[in-house]
Amino acid sequence: MLYGVMKLSIGNGLKLAFRPWVEGLENVPAEGPAILASNHLSFCDSFFLPAVLDRKVTFIAKAEYFTTPGVKGRLTAAFFKGVGQLPVDRSGARGAGEAAIRSGIQVLERGELFGIYPEGTRSPDGRLYRGKPGGLARVALATGAPVIPVAMIDTEKIQPPGKVVPKLMRPGIRIGRPLDFRRYQGMEGDRFVLRSITDEVMYEIMKLSGQEYVDIYATAAKRQIAEREKAEKAERAARTAKAKGADAPGGPGKAA
Repeated sequence: MLYGVMKLSIGNGLKLAFRPWVEGLENVPAEGPAILASNHLSFCDSFFLPAVLDRKVTFIAKAEYFTTPGVKGRLTAAFFKGVGQLPVDRSGARGAGEAAIRSGIQVLERGELFGIYPEGTRSPDGRLYRGKPGGLARVALATGAPVIPVAMIDTEKIQPPGKVVPKLMRPGIRIGRPLDFRRYQGMEGDRFVLRSITDEVMYEIMKLSGQEYVDIYATAAKRQIAEREKAEKAERAARTAKAKGADAPGGPGKAA
């Protein structure tokens, strides 16, 4: 009931305001379980994709969105529940992964759509990063559900990281043909199979999105960017301090 209300209000509002274009909508089955595996460019990805689908799609969200105290916290929790998000405690990486897998399996066993971002986090620079082999592949093998590759287009321009107010422009969504991995069922413990499935899905997403592919994890790229920014900040601070020292009375270059 709540999902239907939120779908009508938020979904229709997004479509009216942003007018997202969609290709390949016919690739999403009218009924039965399926996994929507998408690139991840912006916080708003989890809202634009459900907005253009006739069926409910469930994504995983941080547990903090559901447990924050106060009026704002309760409103946030109600909002995320209403748009079909499931809370997962991400305080421990391994535990979070297992919780997400169990949640995904439960959604699919109910015959519903499960949305997942194989990169594990938002792209820091608009490029497509290496998919993590644990979640997507294991859920697909455990359920036999088809994997449908999805490409979000230009959503990072609408709401870049750190921006609260979205820019009004038209995003796109390309939905690829379903991929069947049932030939690998029973091989969930084979890391090479998990890697192969994930790479095949990421290749299809790359073709749909047109993104440059980077063969490292997005989390590693974010660390590298943060370290580089920290080093640049330290270098600027050192230059500023040196310049101030030079301008001080009796500093270098000043006559005695």
